[in-house]
Amino acid sequence: MAKKETKKAHDQTELIDNPEVIASRLEKGEAFLKQNSKVFAGVLAAAVVLIGGILFFQINTQNQNETAQKEMFQAVYFYEQDSVQLALDGDGINPGFLSIIEDYPRTDAANLANFYVGSIYLSERKYEEALNHLEQFSADDYLVQSKAYSLVGDANMELGNIDDAISNYKKAAETNANKYFTPKYLYKLAVAYEESGKIAEAIATYTTIEEEYFESYEYAGARKHKARLEGLASK
Repeated sequence: MAKKETKKAHDQTELIDNPEVIASRLEKGEAFLKQNSKVFAGVLAAAVVLIGGILFFQINTQNQNETAQKEMFQAVYFYEQDSVQLALDGDGINPGFLSIIEDYPRTDAANLANFYVGSIYLSERKYEEALNHLEQFSADDYLVQSKAYSLVGDANMELGNIDDAISNYKKAAETNANKYFTPKYLYKLAVAYEESGKIAEAIATYTTIEEEYFESYEYAGARKHKARLEGLASK
């Protein structure tokens, strides 16, 4: 081992001290580059194309998003006025949410349009369509994202997918817990637990509302249903 280390140190010293050795190494490197110049040129060209493509995609998506947000303004207005059909399909002049999703995919505007469309379909009892759009939505805003989880839970409850409903209600309740919305999500979660026959989990969820959200609207209902379930469990 010591001989190998000594030889390595000697070779390194020779490389530093001997100009002829350095020149020889450089000549070998230049020869290698000349022999493989086409390969290196191809790799460089591919890298330039790739970087250029990424930059173009990002800039194009940003421009599309700005355009889509402007075009979606009227659809949001229709939604807020409960003119949901106009919000979905547009008014012949301004596009609706469905056109925004189709024409501007991968944009923030299309992402938000999926939320609006999903909530509209849910109100119209088109639960499969609602799920299709709501599950494509994601948000950095925790309050909006938790609302989306809750709506996904609602659609699954209506379709009889109780386990999926429970999973989404739990996500809704655990995402940025707060005194305004979390009790609502917990209440839905407790109902879903009872629907699936998980009485102990339902009681525990009602207890959480009772102990942690006693100022909420759901508090009285949670106490009532908790007592009812405890009575059933004791029989």
